[in-house]
Amino acid sequence: MRGICSLNSLPKRCYAAARRSEALTEPLAGLKPSTAATSPQNVHVSKLPNGLVIASLENYSPLSSVGVFVKAGSRYETVENQGVSHVLRLAANLTTKNASAFKICRGVEALGGSLSVTSSRETMVYTADCLRDHLDSLLEFLVDVTTTQEFRPWEVDELTSRVKVDRALAQQCPQIGIIEKLHEAAYKNGLSNSLYCPDHMVGRVSSKQLQSFVEDNFTTGRMALVGVGVKHSVLRQVGEGLLSVRSGADTPVVKSVYRGGELRVLNNDDLVHALIASEGAVTGSAEANAFTVLQRILGSGPHVKRGSNITSKLSQGIAKATAQPFDATAFNASYSDSGLFGVYTIAQADSAGEVIKAAIAQVRGIAEGNVSEADITRAKNQVKAEYLMSIESSEGLLEEIGAQALTTAAYQLPDSVLQAIDAVTQDAVVKAAKKFVDGKKTMAASGHLINTPFVDEV
Repeated sequence: MRGICSLNSLPKRCYAAARRSEALTEPLAGLKPSTAATSPQNVHVSKLPNGLVIASLENYSPLSSVGVFVKAGSRYETVENQGVSHVLRLAANLTTKNASAFKICRGVEALGGSLSVTSSRETMVYTADCLRDHLDSLLEFLVDVTTTQEFRPWEVDELTSRVKVDRALAQQCPQIGIIEKLHEAAYKNGLSNSLYCPDHMVGRVSSKQLQSFVEDNFTTGRMALVGVGVKHSVLRQVGEGLLSVRSGADTPVVKSVYRGGELRVLNNDDLVHALIASEGAVTGSAEANAFTVLQRILGSGPHVKRGSNITSKLSQGIAKATAQPFDATAFNASYSDSGLFGVYTIAQADSAGEVIKAAIAQVRGIAEGNVSEADITRAKNQVKAEYLMSIESSEGLLEEIGAQALTTAAYQLPDSVLQAIDAVTQDAVVKAAKKFVDGKKTMAASGHLINTPFVDEV
């Protein structure tokens, strides 16, 4: 058997021996070298005369992702059209002036692409993904659903059932309900508006209201066209041509007024969800970075799957106050003109008071200077790692570029972001904790609140 040569290995060995004398750095005869660049370019941001911001990153990925970011979140709703942003989010695939709902659905499927819509309190984002060879065709659908909506009354009426489903799913998640109640109690206007259509407006948002909301907010001065895996010239051509039908300036936003307050939802749930917050920092500010580091020091969830967050100040402090099971995390939300920072606790009804007071005591301890450099260094490393991991995917990178382009018409490189995080000092963290402790409190709670303190008692 040792003298038999394998028929499969012989040609491979002979080929390898024949190639051994040739330099592998020399191009093969008869083949033209590729002229395409192989390394990704830097993020390119420009602003058109019509006010539209264009941002792109050509990374030569076979998949292209393009998003239209619009300042059209729920904060821009009025008393008369509350819930319009929720309905608009569901109306993305309705008939437009150039394509029926059926054509949009089947057309996107035929390209192997996807078209999705997400919204927050400040922005609405229309995102399209497909193979880059089909980008031109998909961009036509993306422009249609953002600029040529028709909102036919019978199609809008059919969205009512989907609005009810969204509301039902949200009501099954206590965390969503608490966060919505917190914003409702914290602000007088703007940011107090819910992400979900209120009960009294279900089925009452009309086609006229949708069209009026789009005409007021979907203007080039309030939009950013962002792409990953696409040339800047392609996006610029789309912005100068197809999106120019929405020309209009950016109107100043009405500042949301923080007031503080309390909303309590009484029910028979054994678990009490409570969120206590004070006004935080404006997004993009140095103070916001300090609050982000403070959030990691207090604890923002376990870093090991099914593990306990043993480095969390909240967990360490509450564990000394009660033997009952609990969960506690720091809450941090930043907006263009305000922010909220606080602690979120989940506890048994009979131990809710002890858990909440122990959590507040941990923040008060940091406000008094009881935080080490080791705690701050660890928190900074967590913030930097989470940020870098968030922009590893095309989806996360598109969201990051779009958020910056829409608010500042520029893009801050990751190195600059990391430097800003490293620049957070111990004094800045202590000052952020003091702002929470001394600030006017807002509280939202749900469950069997027999042992849950009121906001003026914490």
